[in-house]
Amino acid sequence: MDIRIPRGTQDILPGTSEKWQFIEAKIHDICRRFNYAEIRTPIFEQTELFQRGVGDTTDIVQKEMYTFADRGGRSLTLRPEGTASVVRSYVENKLYGSAVQPEKLYYIGPMFRYERPQSGRMRQFFQFGVEAIGSDDPAIDAEVIAMAMEFYKELGLRGLKLVLNSLGDIDSRKAHREALIAHFKPHINEFCSDCQSRLETNPLRILDCKKDRNHPLMESAPSILDYLNEESRQYFNSVKSLLDKMDIPYEVDSGLVRGLDYYNNTAFEIMIEGEGFGAITTLMGGGRYNGLVEDIGGPESPGIGFALSIERLLMALESQNVELPVTKGLDCYLVALGEEPAQKAAVLLTELRRAGVSADKDYLNKKIKGQFKAADRLQASYTAVLGEDELQKGIINVKSMERGEQKEIPLTEFTNYIREKMEEEK
Repeated sequence: MDIRIPRGTQDILPGTSEKWQFIEAKIHDICRRFNYAEIRTPIFEQTELFQRGVGDTTDIVQKEMYTFADRGGRSLTLRPEGTASVVRSYVENKLYGSAVQPEKLYYIGPMFRYERPQSGRMRQFFQFGVEAIGSDDPAIDAEVIAMAMEFYKELGLRGLKLVLNSLGDIDSRKAHREALIAHFKPHINEFCSDCQSRLETNPLRILDCKKDRNHPLMESAPSILDYLNEESRQYFNSVKSLLDKMDIPYEVDSGLVRGLDYYNNTAFEIMIEGEGFGAITTLMGGGRYNGLVEDIGGPESPGIGFALSIERLLMALESQNVELPVTKGLDCYLVALGEEPAQKAAVLLTELRRAGVSADKDYLNKKIKGQFKAADRLQASYTAVLGEDELQKGIINVKSMERGEQKEIPLTEFTNYIREKMEEEK
């Protein structure tokens, strides 16, 4: 039987998983500093949540969702993105009633979309996202954007470019929608079938079409920035002003259209410039989604957030030869010669691990040469040799693998000796 991993998924093996752990630790740290608390939602939800929250006209809902009926006949969907699930939880658990607002949340977890696997795009992929729900203050928009930029910079990425746009409020979008329909309708038969179906339902999505992005009408399409009412214009100017004061450079791109229906007002993406990253340059995206909480059954609660792909982040780090300072190697490897020393080594291992020392030993009855090779492969800082003679004398030979120094240590002092040595080297 030849059973293989499903297409569009991957095994994250030792050697790579340490990088994921480092990034996840960085996520937890930066969210702590920005005062965002972790939320964990189910991997599958009622299908209607994504139909209503993400939007019936989006590619995600129409083409990419993993939807199935459970044994009770209920339609469920593996989550294709995180915001709708977080908002559902916000409403269901009445987080809008919390004394401290906005509710600032973050998540890390797998998402699922059925699309053609390619570099940087998987059918199961992992996202880090944040959501700030309950405030329409431009300062929270600037905070969310600053958080994303700071996260990438602290990991060592260079050549970051922040791109901003405003999608306006409901009135602004309505005026822009009518202008788009008038612009594209006379020549809509020149566009793909998806764009033709979007003309009346969601013409803004035409601007995000990959197939027709080089059509001349795309470049001359009406800009949303020309249809912003005074309130939306002032809001966007406030966000930009705050970013200026935070010394966070940005570019305004009126063609930036996020692929989800719930976005309005502030929209943004962070891109990476430079060679070696292939055709995919966008690292992450986000924006404001006033109205989404109400669509899912909650009270009026404006929100903003972002989401980024950890896989794409790792690709960017690799393209710029950024080495994450992941912890490598073992603190101590025990080499035991003989049956009784091997049993004693098992006890010493327990003591070392309880003291916070990473330690291991041979379990294949290898000769001394093979055990030392294993210590080298595990990049052990110290190797401790215990034979019959040492056991009778109550000592153990400890060797620093880096300096080559060797020292006899009483067995009763061994654990403390190794622990102190590792603390000195931190």
